[in-house]
Amino acid sequence: MSTATVEDLTEATAPKRFWSRQRRLGAALVVIGLIAAVIFGSVADSATARFTLSEDAEGAALSINGQFGAILFGIVTIAAGAALLAGVAKRWQTTLLTLGIVTFVFSFLCWQVAGKFLPLVDTASGSLELALPLILGALAGVLCERSGVVNVAIEGQFLMGAFGAALVGTLATSVWAGLISAVVGGVIIASLLAVLAIRFLVDQVVVGIVLNLLALGVTGFLYERLMQPDALKYNSPPRLPEWRIPGLADIPVIGPVLFETNLLVWLALALVVVIHLALTRTRWGLRTRAVGEHPTAADTVGIRVRGLRYMNVLLGGVVAGAGGAYFTLVSTGAFNKNMTAGAGFIALAALIFGRWTPFGALGAALFFGFAQKLANYLSAVGSPVPNQFLNMLPYLATIIAVAGLVGRVRAPAADGVPYVKS
Repeated sequence: MSTATVEDLTEATAPKRFWSRQRRLGAALVVIGLIAAVIFGSVADSATARFTLSEDAEGAALSINGQFGAILFGIVTIAAGAALLAGVAKRWQTTLLTLGIVTFVFSFLCWQVAGKFLPLVDTASGSLELALPLILGALAGVLCERSGVVNVAIEGQFLMGAFGAALVGTLATSVWAGLISAVVGGVIIASLLAVLAIRFLVDQVVVGIVLNLLALGVTGFLYERLMQPDALKYNSPPRLPEWRIPGLADIPVIGPVLFETNLLVWLALALVVVIHLALTRTRWGLRTRAVGEHPTAADTVGIRVRGLRYMNVLLGGVVAGAGGAYFTLVSTGAFNKNMTAGAGFIALAALIFGRWTPFGALGAALFFGFAQKLANYLSAVGSPVPNQFLNMLPYLATIIAVAGLVGRVRAPAADGVPYVKS
């Protein structure tokens, strides 16, 4: 039985309380809707806010009065929250929650974009690009933690992947060799995590932190000895090419974002679907969830608990290593010391915020990427809102989710618990 099914049964059989999860979500939406309608609406300029369908101010655009838009979208947020707070439309809970969050964001944007323009294509593509390593890192965490192994070493896998992609890609003058080397770098850290955590039963959180420091030290030392003295020979990898799918790339907004991009974007989005289907529809997925929830019971029916954990941790290393390739083959075109700058920990936060599910991790990673892209935009247009505030929003949302203020967030029961065969 899946985790979601167990939670649904638990909620169905538990005593009915007034402040259910749906009503708590509704109350939160009403509060932020009031903030949007009253505060954003009162301080917004009455000038026109333009959301252009291209990457500049030219061409087609969606225009709305900034003050009117801030109030209107705030009212829609209040309405969605009121429906949830009233305890009606239970079947539409997710839809109403999504509608409330999206309209709150648009209310904020109407305030900020009044008298200016926001290029939707650039914002969407930038958000997806910033979210790309987080998606792959969070998926690596899903593979590990759904089978019972805490993966704090995503940061180290990113670093080793980025370093391997830069070094081998430069030496071989091949972006594909660099991508394969990035995967190998992620698997090296993953294999160390698997052996120490599964075979020697070392505390998994401690092992993850130590492996992060190991990757930081090794890549930093080799960078100073090899890459820094002769960057042209050791640190000039080719960039991953962008491919365009004719016809589909001409779709407004969505086309340039999804169908005129690089292979890693398609790989990340495909892996979300594949891992979701594999976890929910295949024998491997059933066994993985069983090992992550109750390894002793899984062992009694003939499932090799340790073997499955080894395999999933190594698969996670493959995915996270590919995420590390983003930093050198897509983003910067060269390796620098500690260039991931904590992205592995952000991916871990996206995993938790996404409730240990592939699509949840995708949504959380996109939210993180959008917040960072919006912070960059507001900084460029001289917004009075500090960009540091927007950068901390994803972490505040993660804390709220983990604290259970908007519902129960439960990791797999055996996550982080070493298994000793009796």
